[in-house]
Amino acid sequence: MRIAVMVLALGLAACATGASEPGAELGPSPFPVERGAAPPPPAQSARQAAPPEGRAGGGVDFGQWRSADPASYAPQFQAQMRQRFSGRDRAQIRADLEANGFACEDAQRLDCRIEIMERDCAVDWYVVVERARPEPIAGFDRMCLGAR
Repeated sequence: MRIAVMVLALGLAACATGASEPGAELGPSPFPVERGAAPPPPAQSARQAAPPEGRAGGGVDFGQWRSADPASYAPQFQAQMRQRFSGRDRAQIRADLEANGFACEDAQRLDCRIEIMERDCAVDWYVVVERARPEPIAGFDRMCLGAR
C-alpha cells in the first residue's frame, strides 16, 4: 500500500510541475486568430405566426398540433406532405408551402419551415426537398424549456 501511495504521489507531482511552468510549450493554438473575420449574425426575420389547428388557408392540415405527441404527429405530417407533393416540382412545392405559412430557402436543397414559440416551447414544422431524393422529408418537433 505504501508503494502505491508513493507512486500516486510522484505521478501527481510530475503532472503538477509540468503544467505550472509558465514557459511550458503547449504547441500552436488549433484556433486561428483572425479578428473581425466572423460573419455577421443573420438578419432578424419577421416573426412567424402559429399555424391554425386544422386546415390552413392553403390546404395543409396541421391537425390538433398543440396537444399532439411529436412521436406520432411527425410521421403523420410527413405522410401528408409526401402525398401532397408527389409528382410536383420544387417551384410548385415552394409556392404551396409558402401559401401555408412556411418560410423557404432554396439553395442546395429546398428547406421550408415554420418556427414559432408557444408558451415555453419551440415548435418547428419542416419540409426539405433534396435534389437527389424524389420525395420530401418532413417533420415536426417540439422542445420545451423547464420541467413538466
